[in-house]
Formats: sequence, C-alpha cells, structure tokens
Amino acid sequence: MDKALQQYYEERFNMMATQGWQDLIEDADKMIETYDNVSAIETIENLHFKKGQLDILRWLVSLKQTSEEVFKEIEHEKDV
Repeated sequence: MDKALQQYYEERFNMMATQGWQDLIEDADKMIETYDNVSAIETIENLHFKKGQLDILRWLVSLKQTSEEVFKEIEHEKDV
C-alpha cells in the first residue's frame, strides 16, 4: 500500500476513534429511526427524498465497517 493511501486510512480511523464520531453515529442512528417511517409520506417526491436521506445516513453509519473491510483487503493483497 502506498504511503498516501495508508495515511488516508490512518487518519480516517483516528477520526472514527473519537467521542465526537461516536456521538455523530448515535445521532445518525436516531435519525434513521425517525425517517424510516412510510406512514408520513404523502407524495412520490417525498418518498424519493426520504429514501435519499436514509441512503446517506446508512452510508455514514456503515462507513467505519466498510473502511475497515477495504483496508484489510488492501493489506491482504499486499501480502499475497
């Protein structure tokens, strides 16, 4: 793995180890619970908007796990 890519992941993991990141993810989880309700949706446009909100929030919540998986895969390719 080149130095720039390694530093990218190290910085990302450092950010994700902070209390601020944990608080952000907790807030995002609460928002997902709030937005993940179809009974309040009245129009198709509102449905698409809510779907977009949920997609972004789920991406944010899964970012740490996804980053860890990609990093391990890159590390494994280096060793092969």
